[in-house]
Amino acid sequence: MEKIATPALPFLQEAAGLMAERTGGKPPVALVRTYGCQQNVADGETVKGILAQMGFAFTDDPEQADFILFNTCAVREHAEDRVYGNLGALKNVKRRKPSLLIAVCGCMTEQQQVAEKIKKSFPFVDIVFGTRAIHRLPEMLFSVLSESRRVFLSGQGDRPFSEGLPIRRDSAFRAWVPVMAGCDNFCSYCIVPYVRGREKSRRPEDILRECRELVNAGYREITLLGQNVNSYGKGLAEPVNFSQLLRSIDALEGDFRLRFMTSHPKDATPELFDTMAASRHIPHNIHLPFQSGNDRVLRAMNRKYDRAQYLELICYARSVMPDVSFTSDVIVGFPGETYEEFQDTLTLIQAVDFTNLFTFIYSPREGTVAAGMEDPVTHEEKTRWFAELLRVQEEIAARRGQGMVGAQERVLVEGRDPKTGLLSGRTGGGLVVLFAGGDEWIGQFAQTEILEARGLQLWGRQI
Repeated sequence: MEKIATPALPFLQEAAGLMAERTGGKPPVALVRTYGCQQNVADGETVKGILAQMGFAFTDDPEQADFILFNTCAVREHAEDRVYGNLGALKNVKRRKPSLLIAVCGCMTEQQQVAEKIKKSFPFVDIVFGTRAIHRLPEMLFSVLSESRRVFLSGQGDRPFSEGLPIRRDSAFRAWVPVMAGCDNFCSYCIVPYVRGREKSRRPEDILRECRELVNAGYREITLLGQNVNSYGKGLAEPVNFSQLLRSIDALEGDFRLRFMTSHPKDATPELFDTMAASRHIPHNIHLPFQSGNDRVLRAMNRKYDRAQYLELICYARSVMPDVSFTSDVIVGFPGETYEEFQDTLTLIQAVDFTNLFTFIYSPREGTVAAGMEDPVTHEEKTRWFAELLRVQEEIAARRGQGMVGAQERVLVEGRDPKTGLLSGRTGGGLVVLFAGGDEWIGQFAQTEILEARGLQLWGRQI
């Protein structure tokens, strides 16, 4: 766990003392389960850092836990349904262990209707709090333990970043570093601006300090996080844009990769691609969500760019980085989308030749503009479109994979593949490579030759 000039957290010692009394002097045990995006993962690591500072140990077994926290995602209905199902399963756990404390936090809980549902339907949940109240977790635990009452806390406004909170990272060689929070784009299908608030940027000196400490600690991959990293700089005392931030981190000495996500096409600039092309540590791979290849659908989504502008960005990036690869997000079956408009998405996919796609059937989110739009196409029809898109992308991935056979790739080894037992790592372009080797390579870079390709998975040998 990192301790970076940790600020005094109110009620931390008091809550820790009461928790120790509750467990008979033994170290309390916590289970923290995170759903959703990398920003949620980073939030979960901060939650675990705070709990570790309170003396908690950690487990993946609900039966062993004294405190269970679900860190939730609200982007799609399926994610919320999973949380409700897993939350319901805890009812019997708490019946067997009445002293168990249960908390729910994250994006779901910033929605008033969700907080009310948890309050009424899950009376065994003790704490509910939103994305901007993580720093108050010890205070909430103290209130529950000292007053035997439930705590509901959300919507803490657009508070500044709480620098120096403890972090218990899940990996010893890959790190998430938030550079900004919130979103000002209000895409018509997206709930994020409503649950994470307006865009606000961390000070560049704080980000640079954290990255320097990670590099000095031996971290091999740092990923900068934000809902829209390309608009970094809002609210700063002195103007700094995202490309300037990247260049300052890239100037650090050390053997590491520097990644970032997510980029919004409307704010991606030639300067960003020029910075990547000239960098020492940034792989020539970018996640650039396009969502739809049809201009009318893009306007209905409030994406603020069109197909031609997106393809122009791709063209410029390839002009300065001929080896650049792209991944993206796609929504299938947006309200009012026709099959002919969906075909424009397929042709864009073929034109760009993406390495990988993260594809979703549209999921309505209460409170967004799109949730009130007419949606005449059935889910069954959208599922057929979805399958067609997957076939197109699988063909592209297979062809790209075959084109890599014989190439040499620098791979960051992440662990062992559970099916084959081989070492598993990722190339700079984010593709998985399996090869034989010892555990001493986990967390290190290994030079490999690609021998075989099966879709998005490559087999190689170390050289």
